[in-house]
Amino acid sequence: MYIFFYITLLLLFAYGFLIKYYKRAWEEIPYFKLPGADNWKTICKVTVIIPARNEEKNIAPCLQSLRHQTYPREYLEIIVVNDHSTDNTESIVKNYAEGNIKLINLRDHVSEKQGYAYKKKAIEIAIGASTGELIVTTDADCVAKPDWIKCLAAFHTNKEASCIAAPVRIIDRSTLLSVFESLDFISLQGITGASIHRKIHSMANGANLAYEKNAFYAVEGFKDIEKIPSGDDMLLIHKIYKKFPDRIFFLKSKNAIVSTQPAANWREFFRQRIRWASKASDYDDKRIFRVLLLVYLLNVSIFIFLAGSLWNPYWLFLFFILVTGKTILEFSFVKSVSRFFNQRHLMKYFFFLQPLHIIYTVITGWLGKFGSYQWKDRKVK
Repeated sequence: MYIFFYITLLLLFAYGFLIKYYKRAWEEIPYFKLPGADNWKTICKVTVIIPARNEEKNIAPCLQSLRHQTYPREYLEIIVVNDHSTDNTESIVKNYAEGNIKLINLRDHVSEKQGYAYKKKAIEIAIGASTGELIVTTDADCVAKPDWIKCLAAFHTNKEASCIAAPVRIIDRSTLLSVFESLDFISLQGITGASIHRKIHSMANGANLAYEKNAFYAVEGFKDIEKIPSGDDMLLIHKIYKKFPDRIFFLKSKNAIVSTQPAANWREFFRQRIRWASKASDYDDKRIFRVLLLVYLLNVSIFIFLAGSLWNPYWLFLFFILVTGKTILEFSFVKSVSRFFNQRHLMKYFFFLQPLHIIYTVITGWLGKFGSYQWKDRKVK
């Protein structure tokens, strides 16, 4: 028992070093300020792509937030790709489909029986029909601040960026699930920003991702990853990173934050995280695989002490020692990132949710590798 405990402590020490590294990297990222009118460089044409399947409850607020963008209307194109929706998504989008908002029906290009990774196919088709030089992807359940596109476009021209990972926050509904999901997402966003800034591995979220159309075609789009159901963000950004390593950035600006809805219930939350975990074996970036392996081994080791406490109560004591150590190591980092997202108030729940976070990490990691999941009413694996 003690040998295993010491091994877990070594894993915890390595994890602590990693978290400290992420914290420093996150705090190094400079804040980006929108330039004044006199300092604005050439305005580029932007195309926002929104894949949508059965999003009748969310698509209208999303499109409303895009209607209120401060970016010049003539330089902004919005394409919604209706992915075989069986609800009123299509009719709602048609009510907005005027001027710079367009609708594409995926059923006109791909049959549901053809077994595609539908989201990637939706993005690919929309890019083919787009007129923008900068492609921005988001989700149908997201809303953006008025200066969102202006911020992305200004950053793109300022940095001559090929790909931009931008911040995403979960809307806190003051429920256990939304608080837990928000805290988990805050840490993921901090790691995303830190890893891209230091260029130690590639991460992104498709709810707020921008890349040059030319860069997309330069890496042959989703070629070689088109059969993987998800990965339109992390797998793609790594392809772009390999070709343009010095032109990948994280945009640290509150104007660039996109807000997304929390999962409707625990089942939906676990399905989403299992889907994310299922990509792990497909990462061409072995650097992130090593990080994921360390994180998973640590959480499994701590979980074993919790399970062992059913037979030996002393193991519960060791479990709380490890959980406390893990919390202390993570707290400062997550607090720093939560401040950026104006969600610092959630930190009071951080310690109490640690055991749940460990259990969820073990379960989703295992099922992501060996289980199956549903995504948008489609069973995968």
